Parts: sequence; structure tokens; C-alpha cells
Amino acid sequence: MKMIRFGAPGQEKPGIVDAAGCRKDLSAFFTDWNQNFWADNGPARLQAVLQEHGAVLPEVAESVRWASCIARPGKIVCIGLNYYDHAEESGMKVPSEPVVFMKAANTLVGPHDDILIPRGSEKTDWEVELGIVIGRDARYLASPEDSAAHIAGYCISHDVSERAFQLEHEGQWTKGKSCDTFNPVGPFLATPDEITDVRNLSMKLDVNGERMQSGSTSKMVYNEAYLVHYLSQFMTLEAGDLISTGTPPGVGMGKKPPRFLRDGDVVELSIEGLGTIRNTCRNA
Repeated sequence: MKMIRFGAPGQEKPGIVDAAGCRKDLSAFFTDWNQNFWADNGPARLQAVLQEHGAVLPEVAESVRWASCIARPGKIVCIGLNYYDHAEESGMKVPSEPVVFMKAANTLVGPHDDILIPRGSEKTDWEVELGIVIGRDARYLASPEDSAAHIAGYCISHDVSERAFQLEHEGQWTKGKSCDTFNPVGPFLATPDEITDVRNLSMKLDVNGERMQSGSTSKMVYNEAYLVHYLSQFMTLEAGDLISTGTPPGVGMGKKPPRFLRDGDVVELSIEGLGTIRNTCRNA
């Protein structure tokens, strides 16, 4: 399934993208793709609804906004330096275990919403990432193999970063990661059966039509199963949580000279099998 949300901010409704590529409205059957949905055997209930009513679901008009494909999560957990080639680009050694940081949950916005460049920012940067959405609470998983039962699906996650806030101020990375609108996601959540091989997906990011990032999930240091297992040893991953799994090389900070986002820039991100998101940058 390709699960979506649509509608004005604060009035989002749940839906799907059907086999013909049309958006269909499921708000008559479900409140939202939120923690309660995942915790209450939501995917099985959704399958049953689609089997019985899929042919007559209302279509969502093209003019209606694409919202983030998941409701606001309990937490967003991010992994740093998780691509061999990005660690090399950054001049840093490959970490001996995952580098973990948090991003505020209210950074989440839709796949075509504007990115707001913070006041005073000169170093707002881009990062295309594979997002993992948790479908069942995970705590102290015994092995990476146990992770599959806890993954609801995958989406594009844009981990926007303000590098001066992140690296040139005292403290941890939170200040540079948690500015408003700093996590566009979507356009849909693909359930695992939609993806042939999540460990070999091509990834790309363009700014104003110029290719900046080109990579593959095959270059991940720690794969999706390991990350879910690893994180579950330190915190309970709750249904609906989002994990951003790191970015390939080509971020603005790594350019020579460095290049950062400005008002009016258009950023387009794609991951194989997960569609495309497109955001315009605006000054806050």
C-alpha cells in the first residue's frame, strides 16, 4: 500500500494512492494514520476496508494539498554519518556504532510545503534520507531479524539542517535540526511489500535543477533492521515514530566552496520506489 494524508494544515485526512496513481479518501473509515491506528492493528483493518470498499472510495481532487504521509510522531530519531561515502566527504571516520540525535516532532511538514529558512541563517543545508516508520512498539528487540515485524513502511525524509546552529554553537545538534519545517516527508508511506530491496534504493537530490546528491541505500553503514534493533536497546520506539537513517554525499556543507539554501531555491528529492518531494525555500 501507498498511504497518504491530504488536506489543509490541521485538517489532514487519511488516504491511499491506488494502483492507477489516484489519491483516494479513507476518512470515512479512519481518523488518521497516527499512533492509535498503528497500535490497533491498523494495517489489517485497512486491508479489509480496501477489499470491501476500494472500488468506490472517493477521489481526492488534484488541487488538495499533499500532507505529511504520517501524523505528527511521538519522536523523530535521526542517524548521523550512516553512509560510508558521506563520512568520507565529511572527513570523519565511520562510526563504530550508530550516531543518534533527535529532531523535534513539530518539524514535520508535507512533501511540497515550503521550507522556512530561519532568521539569521546563512547555512541551511539539504539532506535526502530514507525514513523508517515504526508500526509496533519496539523495546529490547532480541536481534535485527526481529525488526521487520515493527516496521510499518518507508518514506522520503528531508533532514534539513542549519549548520551554524548545529556545529558552531555550544551544545548538541538539536538547535540546527529542529527549526520549523525542517522535516518534509512523503509523498506516501510505502508498506514493506511495496519495496523490492530497501537496501539497494537509488537516491538523489537537486537544487534548482542541479544534481547535488546521488547515492544508494547500499552504502549504509547500519541497515534498517540493525537500526531498529539498536535503538530499541536505548528507548522504546513507539508506533508512529519516524527514524531518519542518514544521508549520502553531496550536502551543501561538503561542497568546495560550501553552498547553502537561499530564499526561492527549489529542492527536489527522490528515492527509488518512494516517489519525489519538492520544496521551495522561503525566508522565515
